[in-house]
Amino acid sequence: MGVLDDLGGILKQYSGATATSNPGPAVAEHFDQVSSAVPASTLAEGVTHALSSSTGAGGLGQTLSKSYTQATGDQKAGILNTLVASVGATTAGRFLGSSATQALNSGSPLSAQHAQQISPSAVQQLADQAAQNDNSVVNRLGALYAQHPTLVKGLGASAMALVMSRLANRR
Repeated sequence: MGVLDDLGGILKQYSGATATSNPGPAVAEHFDQVSSAVPASTLAEGVTHALSSSTGAGGLGQTLSKSYTQATGDQKAGILNTLVASVGATTAGRFLGSSATQALNSGSPLSAQHAQQISPSAVQQLADQAAQNDNSVVNRLGALYAQHPTLVKGLGASAMALVMSRLANRR
């Protein structure tokens, strides 16, 4: 019996969740239980599914900008560097401002200090551009978010329910 089978009672509640479902008040608690029990690679699959589902409902950028405001400096830098890898330094510089552009032009990744200066609206625009340029950016973001479950919680209740729905369907 696997980990997902052990969590079957929880996951079953979310098996039909959609991006517009109302997952209920216990979703954050259930997500904590699930995210702490499954391997990061398994969680990444669910997060990627949730992020992919968000691209139709407001776009990837809008979804990421919500969690970006709640992220730590290092998490923000991880999000930005993932997006920059998809669009390149020149394109990213159009959205991120002069300080970040200087760092990118020097070949350095963006630091937590740089990331703290970037607005959620700039992240939204950069993420939307990245999604247009590179379909695999959602997979890389899913892997990043899976390493930081608090970021997933910042995506909202519907996203957590979608993650668990995906995991329920894997069982």
